[in-house]
Amino acid sequence: MSARGTTGQSGPSEDEARAIVACQNGDRDAYELIVRRYAGRAVGVARSILRYAARAEDAAQEAFVRAYRAIRRFDIKKSFYPWFYRILKNVCLTALKKIRPGDFSIDGEDAPPLAAPPNDPSSHAERKELRAVIDQAMSQLSDAHRDILYLSHFEELSYREIAECLRIPIGTVMSRLWAARRALKNVLGPAMLETGNE
Repeated sequence: MSARGTTGQSGPSEDEARAIVACQNGDRDAYELIVRRYAGRAVGVARSILRYAARAEDAAQEAFVRAYRAIRRFDIKKSFYPWFYRILKNVCLTALKKIRPGDFSIDGEDAPPLAAPPNDPSSHAERKELRAVIDQAMSQLSDAHRDILYLSHFEELSYREIAECLRIPIGTVMSRLWAARRALKNVLGPAMLETGNE
């Protein structure tokens, strides 16, 4: 959750800004702070697109490499995460083209986590089942709907932050998110009835 506090500002946090400037000046070691801060989120986004944990980690790593190579072009006055998100998504979409249909995995182990697992084993099993149902439902949505739901509900970004990530107006974010939630509800309806979770 440490990264969450950095994305609500107009630019990077103070320590992040220092690290980025150092990177822009050729200091590779300074990039470690950036990677640590966004690694978990990057893998989560990649999993939501690629549906496969191992490939998600590879894609996240590749995105960090590409972001470092392009860091001199980053405008320090802007938020880092939306800029990095676009690089990450492009890497994932390229990787997605190379995946054969049989390579996809939608079981609970490869699904993006909804939250930290609870201690109670029965509760853990229920959450795992619910996670699998939601993951399956998300996979049936359009890319646009899946992206905006992930950014809103998993990443917990504001409308403004989502607009920056997707490069769309805030009004479009609001209308697309409404449509995406409705689409997910339509898909989840029968599934939730079947699992007894409605």
